[in-house]
Amino acid sequence: MDLLKLRNFVTPYLPQILLSFLNLVVLTALSLVVPRIIQQVVDNGLVLRDVDLLVRYAFYLLGLGLVTALLSGSQRYLSEWVSAHIGYDLRNKIYDHIQYLPFSYHDHSQTGQLISRCIEDVRAIERFAGSIIIELAQFLLLGIGILALMFSANAELALIGLLPMVPLVLITLNFGDRVTALFFKVDTALGDLSSVLQENVSGAQVIRAFAKEQYEIERFDNSNKFYFNSRLTLIGEWAKVMPTTNLLIALSTILILWFGGQMVLQGRMTIGEIVAFNAYLLMLSAPAQQLTWLVNAVGEATAGAQRVLEVLETEPEIQSPPGSKELHGVRGQVEFRSVSLKYQDEKHDALSDINLLVEPNQIIALIGQTGSGKTSLVNLIPRFYDVTEGAVLVDGQDVRELELFSLRRQIGLVLQTSLLFSDTIRANIAYGRPNATEEQIIAAAKAAQAHEFIIGFEKGYDTIVGERGVTLSGGQRQRIAIARALLMDPRILILDDSLSSVDTQTERLIQQALDELMRGRTTFVIAHRMSTVRRANLIVVMADGRIVQRGTHERLLAEGGLYREIHDLQLAQEHRFLDDMERLGNEPPRPSREAKSSHSEGF
Repeated sequence: MDLLKLRNFVTPYLPQILLSFLNLVVLTALSLVVPRIIQQVVDNGLVLRDVDLLVRYAFYLLGLGLVTALLSGSQRYLSEWVSAHIGYDLRNKIYDHIQYLPFSYHDHSQTGQLISRCIEDVRAIERFAGSIIIELAQFLLLGIGILALMFSANAELALIGLLPMVPLVLITLNFGDRVTALFFKVDTALGDLSSVLQENVSGAQVIRAFAKEQYEIERFDNSNKFYFNSRLTLIGEWAKVMPTTNLLIALSTILILWFGGQMVLQGRMTIGEIVAFNAYLLMLSAPAQQLTWLVNAVGEATAGAQRVLEVLETEPEIQSPPGSKELHGVRGQVEFRSVSLKYQDEKHDALSDINLLVEPNQIIALIGQTGSGKTSLVNLIPRFYDVTEGAVLVDGQDVRELELFSLRRQIGLVLQTSLLFSDTIRANIAYGRPNATEEQIIAAAKAAQAHEFIIGFEKGYDTIVGERGVTLSGGQRQRIAIARALLMDPRILILDDSLSSVDTQTERLIQQALDELMRGRTTFVIAHRMSTVRRANLIVVMADGRIVQRGTHERLLAEGGLYREIHDLQLAQEHRFLDDMERLGNEPPRPSREAKSSHSEGF
């Protein structure tokens, strides 16, 4: 059973669980005493008209009620306390585990499904660990106690009264087998619904821009309808079982009254005994009526456990090997040795037979058409993915043999899409180095040409940026991301088209700052603008996952080939833009030869 695989989350709370169980035993024992007291009240108090006995037993019942109330309160608190702690631990475990799952896992996982597993499925397990398992234990204890008392009082009548309970148990067990699969379907549908909602909220701007509101409404409605129908199927199954359960319990009561009444008339039982017997049956019928609901809750928790374990049992493919070496005193040499990379479920290699040696402190520019493998190549350095063949080496050491976090601490990364967190600008800049001083944060912001616009905000560095930084412009987000990377003072710097979201003037300012800051670092620059790559020590041209050209700007121009084609295409586009502006009578200033040369000096 999948729920049993989560028993390690229960072990730390065994003392509280044992105390709760002891509490439950006492409560069950007290409840079993009540019908006996009622029997005495009927046979000796009412029949014999003994008023003193009636008063005495009334006080007994009052005392039992008070004790039961206190124990029930503590019982509820203990069970909910255990439930809350198990849910807290399980959510943390799932979240922690997700942090170490490889990019390849996230490439094929829906965000909504992960959110649903972390919240809804854990909630189902939490309910089971708290109230459901206690109620099941209570049902078993109460059932055993009642059966023992009923058979000791009158075995014949007990057998007659319990006959309808046999099909009740069989129906309930059969329902339990079906309901787990139905709940799994419901939970999956809820995860799909969460994914659609998450995508809609994240892509609100695109949806408005393309006037696709009605399409998205219909898309959400379809997912919502599938979830609704899944729930309705589950409710339908439950609705079939509940009337049958109530009918069987009613039949059991009728049998007790009919045959028990005849035994009273024959003098084989007293009125008090038949009243107590019927009270025991009613006590048993209440949890028996709840049994279907309890099985339903167990099925929900089991389905939740299956989905949670799908995450927890997914082993991180990329992690530090046993006996891994810490990376210290990095020089910054990076080598790709016969590297090939194939993504999961892809037919063709993303990279094929890459051989490239990058010496310390060099600036390497990667250029090529979209999908040529530039980002895939640099993603191998911090081990976001592992090579399929060959090896990536830093200072002559295979990155797969290094302690993962020590490797990544030496790498600064600015991605194409600058993700900022819903926090202050200060916290976003210091994300990779939370102990940085105010002076260090400001210095990094100034180097990334971000300080001026930051102090322009009313709260300056304490300004809260929106989710994913949406309250900032693309250029502002990019400059904060660059500041975040620079603050880490990495030996290896990766700029993945990091200047694509800034205007020409800001690009020039950032390039001037980076020109100084990249001294003493090995820097990989992925770019599409020729002005960004001209001063690189080495330009690598990629196509279809292979290196097709390498060299300096001048050498590659002279050589011709793909680099020359890209260069000429960009130059032609620039001239067409200038000509169009002239025809519109809004002529921009044409850059002089000296200005062009000056612009190419910045990096």
